Amino acid sequence: MRLLITGVLFFLVSCHSPKPVKVEAATMDSVYEKIKTPYKYGVVFRHPDTTKMIDSPTIFQWEGKWFMTYIVFDGRGYETWLAESPDLLKWSTRGRLLSFTDAGWDAQQKAGYLGLLDINWDGTYSPQSYKGNYWMSYLGGSEKGYEAGRLGTGIAYAKNPTDPIEWTRLEEPVLAASDKDARWYDNGTIFKSTIIEDPEQLRGYPFLMFYNAAGDTANYESIAMAGSKDLKSWTRLGKDPIITKKIKGSICGDAQLSKMGNLYVLFYFGAFWPDRPGAFERFASSYDLKNWTEWEGGSLVESSEPYDETYAHKPMVINWKGTVYHFYNAVGKEGRVIALATSKPLKL
Repeated sequence: MRLLITGVLFFLVSCHSPKPVKVEAATMDSVYEKIKTPYKYGVVFRHPDTTKMIDSPTIFQWEGKWFMTYIVFDGRGYETWLAESPDLLKWSTRGRLLSFTDAGWDAQQKAGYLGLLDINWDGTYSPQSYKGNYWMSYLGGSEKGYEAGRLGTGIAYAKNPTDPIEWTRLEEPVLAASDKDARWYDNGTIFKSTIIEDPEQLRGYPFLMFYNAAGDTANYESIAMAGSKDLKSWTRLGKDPIITKKIKGSICGDAQLSKMGNLYVLFYFGAFWPDRPGAFERFASSYDLKNWTEWEGGSLVESSEPYDETYAHKPMVINWKGTVYHFYNAVGKEGRVIALATSKPLKL
């Protein structure tokens, strides 16, 4: 009986013991060793029209093939497109998913990011459906130009994420700088977002959105969180962003989530920090999706080649069959393109 009681007490304590607030230095070192990609493969995807720029890859697997949602800027604004690959290296365009419209809050800007991917480090990287649809959040805006005007976050959905057809959009933004509950860090404009499913509901919601934004007085970009029960109504979480430098002109943005056992790893890019030039790839880790420990070592990817000499940023990291593929947006002598760094040298 005493042994049984002791076992029950241990079970109860272990179930309710709080998760560590800070990720240990040794664990952060271990994560870095798993995710580092020191070998630059080169440019893997570019727009055939050199006057247009491509950006923000979201890569997923579907029925044995790889796909990428990406965005195109043509001088007017953003549209969202789809590409396909047999091997993560050779990519070809399939078609458009979110197009310009004549009117609406998002008429000139529709930069989409496929959500609800399998985020497990050794997972499938396939999107999960909800209520029979696949879901995408997108940066929306009504003004022409590069990320012009006061941007917000929209939601779109489709029955099949690989059909190159126009996705159905909700009529209004789900997060906007003009919202009554807008925070000091996002009441200026809202940029890229990514949505994951959290079955444990660590932050009280089954769906979580990570997004970067700037405030009307916070003249820098930070990464913040929101939660939802249905993907249509969203609630901001916390009074402060989860990743920020609070330095004028600095950027922390474009989060991508991965899960390694009980540890969450958040890939993101930094830019215009006082101690690091240009734009570069970083990561942070958390046990509870609330308290984040930032990596203090070297950047995962940074400028080193002619094609990324200006910026190396906006991560999409895939761990597949023993190789880590770190896709990123490269800006340099070849314009704005998608480049790749890997954990092992690959043949061109």
